[in-house]
Amino acid sequence: MKAKYIENLQEWQKDFSFYSEVRVRFSETDMYGHMNNTVSFTYFEQARIDYFRHLGILMPSAVDEGVKAIPIVADLQCDYVKQVFFDDVLRIYTKIANVGNSSMDIHYLAKNQKNEICFTGRGTIVQMDPRTGKSVPISEEERAHLISLAIISQ
Repeated sequence: MKAKYIENLQEWQKDFSFYSEVRVRFSETDMYGHMNNTVSFTYFEQARIDYFRHLGILMPSAVDEGVKAIPIVADLQCDYVKQVFFDDVLRIYTKIANVGNSSMDIHYLAKNQKNEICFTGRGTIVQMDPRTGKSVPISEEERAHLISLAIISQ
C-alpha cells in the first residue's frame, strides 16, 4: 500500500487515537456482498463530524444568520487496501494532519474487526463564510484550542 500522503505507514498510524465505529449495512453492498466504493466517503463524513464534535471545533451549533464560518469539503480521496463485506464492523480513525490559515488536512484510517487496514483517506476541509462563499481564517480561539489539545504547535 502506497498512498502519496503516507510516507511511513507504521509512523502514520501512531498518530490516530479517535475513531467512530460502523457496521456495514446490507444496503451499502453490491450483489456480491462487497461494500460499495462510494460508502467510504459517507463513513469519512460521519467520522469527521464525530471527531470535530469530540474536539469541540468547527461545528456550529446551528446554521443561522449569525454563523460566520462553516466547514466544507474541498477535496476527498480514498485508497482501498482490503475488501469490506456486509456486516463487517469498521473503526474509522480520524486525525488532523495539517492546519493551514483557513483549511485543515484530515486523514482517515479504516480497520475491520480483525484490526486489518481496509482503506485509508485524506481530505481538505476549508472554513467558508456561508454568505460570501469565500474562505475565512480559522479563528484564533479554535487555533488556541488545537494548540491546547497538542494537535498543532505554536
